[in-house]
Amino acid sequence: MNSALECFVTDTMALVLWIEKRKMPATVKSLFTKAENNLVKLYIPGMVLAEIGYLSERNRIDITLTDVSVQLKKYNNVVVHPMDLEVVRTAFEIKDIAELHDRLIAATGRLLAYPVITNDPVIIASEFVSTVWG
Repeated sequence: MNSALECFVTDTMALVLWIEKRKMPATVKSLFTKAENNLVKLYIPGMVLAEIGYLSERNRIDITLTDVSVQLKKYNNVVVHPMDLEVVRTAFEIKDIAELHDRLIAATGRLLAYPVITNDPVIIASEFVSTVWG
């Protein structure tokens, strides 16, 4: 791994938009394109995988965990960051995001000290993480 690479954490919706090849802001699309070309590194929080499984099971999104797995195999710089004790501990430092799933995603960004790619207004407004969107 090249430690000079810029790194980001992706939330669920950003990952879904990328895999489904749906419209997203140019800034975000550029980050995913750079990850495809090994120019940036993207971390997928374990909680994002759980949300994708949940949303897929309820037919609220078109992609599945299998689709995510295919993407992970295609790109070396797109990796899963596990939801471990440190992520959970960090989540409870975040006081301005009430929803647990969002808090765990934001906690991954906070723990790693990387911006979170998100369009979620609550995460964007958080004083505990930096974000990227449009």
